[in-house]
Amino acid sequence: MQTHTNPNAKSTYRRRMMDEWSWASKMGEEDDESESPEANVETAEFYVNSGLQLFSKGRVKDALVQFETALNLDPNPLEAQAALYNKACCHAYRGEGKKAADCLRTALREYNLKFGTILNDPDLASFRALPEFKELQEEARLGGEDIGYGFRRDLKLISEVQAPFRGVRRFFYVAFSAAAGISLFFTIPRIFRAIKGGDDAPDLWETAGNAAINIGGIIVLVALFIWDNKKEEEQLAQISRDESLSRLPLRLSTNRVVELVQLRDTVRPVILAGEKEAVSLAIQKAERFRTDLLRRGVLLVPVIWGQGTAPQVEKKGFGVPRKAADALPSIGEDFEKRAQSITSRSKLKAEIRFKAEVVSPAEWERWIRDQQKSEGVAPGEDVYIILRLDGRVRRSGKGMPDWQQILQELPPLEAILSKLER
Repeated sequence: MQTHTNPNAKSTYRRRMMDEWSWASKMGEEDDESESPEANVETAEFYVNSGLQLFSKGRVKDALVQFETALNLDPNPLEAQAALYNKACCHAYRGEGKKAADCLRTALREYNLKFGTILNDPDLASFRALPEFKELQEEARLGGEDIGYGFRRDLKLISEVQAPFRGVRRFFYVAFSAAAGISLFFTIPRIFRAIKGGDDAPDLWETAGNAAINIGGIIVLVALFIWDNKKEEEQLAQISRDESLSRLPLRLSTNRVVELVQLRDTVRPVILAGEKEAVSLAIQKAERFRTDLLRRGVLLVPVIWGQGTAPQVEKKGFGVPRKAADALPSIGEDFEKRAQSITSRSKLKAEIRFKAEVVSPAEWERWIRDQQKSEGVAPGEDVYIILRLDGRVRRSGKGMPDWQQILQELPPLEAILSKLER
């Protein structure tokens, strides 16, 4: 299902990015006053600005031509980054996920684009609902010197906060392994002397025992180091999945569409994924405990298997009806300010009811199946996933939840334990 955002305003991010290199260009122009105005018109900066104006008017195809022209005019790095990024936004609007991903990949790899920009820009919300974004995010998570160095660094910082003693453990693994290796280095000649025999030869069994202890210690420490690295990669993958989850869209009871990240600190979403009969029955059972579940901030998010694969008419704003699309935040708003305004909780709380409807169900299914695979659950089984107030996965299980157990497990929103989750 192709999903688009409305291009009727210019992204604040792009305005900031354009201001940076426009300033640099103007400084260069001041140094060359003899150059005529006509000679300065057909520059990469001119065509990127022109493309932005066309995009703001909804002329996406014409804007693409302008950005491509800018890339053919030997742009400087900032101009090339701006042209590639805005070209990707055009492709995203047109539902061309592969072309958008190729542009972003080049901007990340060659022009120092920050992956966080892709995560936060509302203009790319439609792209984040496509499988091509998941592929790009996975490349970024692997990191190294490739496209995701900055993204992987950010993930590792989050990982270190969640597992603060991993670095200390690794230090001791390396230090003790090195000590055991040095000891083994001096023990091996003693073994040969013990085997050879003689008056001053060391005891063979004692020396062999020392060597065995050193070898065993090295094996154990190296195994622990490898295990810790594997756990870190699993944790980075989970953090990356949590980030993908936070960008999935929901429609509230007021028909307003929000990303899950905008509900952080306000609700504990409980995702119910499975066949329609099982999910409907779970919701009916939850209704008996509605008041107590609401006190604990529970928001039911039903996901019906196969709902995202049904043929649908292409629509605007995450594929929702026009009325709902109008409720989407303007793409011209700065993302951080948009999140802050939405998380001014009084208005948002009034819009949240007991249940929300998923938007872009195919992407929700994709995320849930990835989560199932990571936990060794066969994709397609009925599952439930409970999120914390901070948006991370609290726990999950097969089948549908036992609501009485959920009530015992989750503290009320006003409780101290709930405040610790935020």
